[in-house]
Amino acid sequence: MAKCVAIADLFIDQEMMEKGLTLLEEKGITVVVKNWQHEDLEALQKDNITLEKQGSEAVDLPEELLADIEEYDYIITQFAPIGKKVIDRAKKLKFIGVLRAGIENVNRSYAEAKGITVFNTPGRSETSVSEYAVGLMLSEIRNIARADRKLRNGEWEKYYPNGVLAPELKESVVGLIGYGAIGQKVANLVRPFGGKIIFFDDYFTGDTPDTQVSLEELVTQADIISMHYRLTPETKNMLNREYFKKMKSTAVVINSARSGLINEQDLIEALQNKEITGAAVDVFEQEPLPADHPYLTLENVTITPHIAGSTIGNFANSPKILANRMVKEYLPAAVIVN
Repeated sequence: MAKCVAIADLFIDQEMMEKGLTLLEEKGITVVVKNWQHEDLEALQKDNITLEKQGSEAVDLPEELLADIEEYDYIITQFAPIGKKVIDRAKKLKFIGVLRAGIENVNRSYAEAKGITVFNTPGRSETSVSEYAVGLMLSEIRNIARADRKLRNGEWEKYYPNGVLAPELKESVVGLIGYGAIGQKVANLVRPFGGKIIFFDDYFTGDTPDTQVSLEELVTQADIISMHYRLTPETKNMLNREYFKKMKSTAVVINSARSGLINEQDLIEALQNKEITGAAVDVFEQEPLPADHPYLTLENVTITPHIAGSTIGNFANSPKILANRMVKEYLPAAVIVN
């Protein structure tokens, strides 16, 4: 009988994993769930960020998780690293499933060179991150977070970096950098507000009610600029000093995607020099945010601790989404030995 090892963690725990992979059991695959142990969520996030920035070989999988790895045909992971060492020891391995869109924690090229199929879970964060991105837009342009902070400090403040009278989404041009599943979902959520939506995406083809433009056109036209691209060597620092200087002085920048898409120091300088009005940021070059980080001294930025994707639906549904994808796209062509 074919066997699958699923590596749970503090976000997708053993119960979520077992329930989510029921469909594989129904298809005759034995599923064994093991836990990648961490002291707390911050420790897990530290390993995850290291893997995202440095790749699958940057963190070693604990030896206890490698026990009997040679018996398994399939490995399913969310954050746990599947590098060369794991792939070499897993002699029967045919398939690696990653419970998120990014696969930085898997040595994909090495796996595929050995004939191993690698699947991700596209769209799993579609709802959580898109809703959060719109929340950041509203919080930033309407001063929700900073007004709360002021009031708690005993200040009845009505003047903010964007003035006394805040802008509305209805009258704004919203520029989306990246128009994949999340970018399109953001557009669907923003559209009922009445604003004009423009987007830049080198890879998008198809029909849309929104307007596709160049990156240069987007940064000069948009009132709100929101990042939704995948981080690659080509897209790293795609928003930088050059583009901040071309933005409207009233523009705000939203990043709930990846920190590397924006040159952080250039954004800080643009905010300090008031070249743009504000920003809302959920992802950072160093996490947790250092106590001396410049963002903490700025009034024109809203910051949150990398929680855009942290919803029950996002994590609990990921194993179900991957299992369904495996059954539809992989298992029909694979041989399951009973």
